[in-house]
Amino acid sequence: MDNPAAVQPILTEKPSSEKPSSEKPGQRLARGVARMLAGLGHAPLAEFVPSGGLRVDVISVSPKGEIWVVECKSCRADFIADRKWQGYLDYCDRFFWAVDCDFPEDLLPEGSGLIRADDWGAELLRMPPETRLAAARRNRLLRDIARVSTARLLSLTDPMGISGAASW
Repeated sequence: MDNPAAVQPILTEKPSSEKPSSEKPGQRLARGVARMLAGLGHAPLAEFVPSGGLRVDVISVSPKGEIWVVECKSCRADFIADRKWQGYLDYCDRFFWAVDCDFPEDLLPEGSGLIRADDWGAELLRMPPETRLAAARRNRLLRDIARVSTARLLSLTDPMGISGAASW
């Protein structure tokens, strides 16, 4: 992204139906983030495991091939309890926090990106600096993202057609 100021918020109409009650607050934020990223031409993927013991809320590949990680935090307690987020920095070119409008933004570390999100969309408020991944790690991540995405898509069209798809 050459000009972060050129990023426009992706606003969507809220449907008249109620929110699905089975979704957790962080999952609803991730949905809004994924919608925004898709609107920017990204290929977002929710709940991706870049390495054992880590699971990012949203990972996304930009049109230029940058890898972004977005960690969704629904409240102060959720943020304070998170001890793994610094490990995510090794798996992205840019790292963002996604929070709702009530989240105390002063808790978030400087130098990270900021996205304000809700169930239906999101707005990029602060672009973080780029920290380029090493080529070997980027290649492995892109391959893993492609494999997980393909397995999830296949499981939608043929739930019994891929062994181990439930673990993706």
